[in-house]
Amino acid sequence: MSSAEEARRGRTSDGGRTSDGGRTSDGGRTSNGDRGRRPEHPVDRYAVPGWLWVPAVVGLLFLALPLAAMVLGTDWRHFGVLVTSPSARIALWLSLRTAAAATVLSMVFGTPLAVVLARARPRGHRQLRALVMLPLVLPPVVGGLALLLTYGRTGLLGRWLEVAGIHIAFSTTAVVLAQTFVAMPFLVISLEGALRSGTEAYERVAATLGARPGLVLRRITLPLVAPGLASGAVLAFARALGEFGATLTFAGSLQGTTRTLPLEVYLQREVDPAAAVALSLVLVAVGALVVLTVGARALGGDRG
Repeated sequence: MSSAEEARRGRTSDGGRTSDGGRTSDGGRTSNGDRGRRPEHPVDRYAVPGWLWVPAVVGLLFLALPLAAMVLGTDWRHFGVLVTSPSARIALWLSLRTAAAATVLSMVFGTPLAVVLARARPRGHRQLRALVMLPLVLPPVVGGLALLLTYGRTGLLGRWLEVAGIHIAFSTTAVVLAQTFVAMPFLVISLEGALRSGTEAYERVAATLGARPGLVLRRITLPLVAPGLASGAVLAFARALGEFGATLTFAGSLQGTTRTLPLEVYLQREVDPAAAVALSLVLVAVGALVVLTVGARALGGDRG
């Protein structure tokens, strides 16, 4: 077949189409092919200036070097003995239980709070949002002191709870409340951001078709914001797992009752630094495992 005949039919000799046919020699489509394949090098890869890599790498090293120092400073020969001591196992189990309970409480109360802030927008909602975010910037010790003044024996609510025979301060319940206090804002912020990212149009359509608000919430809103809820729950769990200051102030450090793994690390640092480093590495490993296996997709970490 002659070249002219090939050109007339819109194909090259190696099987690809000419510009008229909308395909290149490697089988891809040209600009004339509207359904052209994705470029091998996406444009967004060139959108980052080269000099920006320098501070980015410095920032990454700033975050990674302390973790590397911890790994290098661990006594690996006795690692198993250090992290399986009875006190360490009790503290780890208590931390996992209380962090899970705090995450559930954050979801139960934080989800309605995020929906109200994002949809109802009550008067003073900006001030309310600032109040919700306040635990993020408060020193943890201050948060623990505030909880103690609220739920302690002579606290604002604690005095009435004491009359009813309910003791919260310096108990496992106090650990859960302290962790919930610092973790719930992460869930509210994450979920409110998801609610503001484009689900309102679907909710309006459902409402115009006669769906009640409760039905819209269950069938439209919550399924659409499920990734945001999952990411918020993961962040809340990780924050609760690492909580230290508010727990120590509000719940104390009683082995088996309120001494979580961060408190155990702090105490071991005074008597056995090698054990403190090994237990710290366990906390890092648990946090990394949670984020990588449960929340990587929700947090956007595996978008490729």
